[in-house]
Amino acid sequence: MSEANKTIKVRLVKGLGGTQSRHRLSVKALGLGKVNSVRELKDSPQVRGLINQLHYLVRVEE
Repeated sequence: MSEANKTIKVRLVKGLGGTQSRHRLSVKALGLGKVNSVRELKDSPQVRGLINQLHYLVRVEE
């Protein structure tokens, strides 16, 4: 797989109750809904930034 097509899998591992509204919007921006939902996303600095912001809610499966 070339660098341009690199993807990562992101899994939502915790619920959104009690989180900041900005973090809930970031989860929605990643395309995650319910707990244990998984999305395969293009590995980019923007996606990595969202994942870093949500480190306590998501798990990365590369």
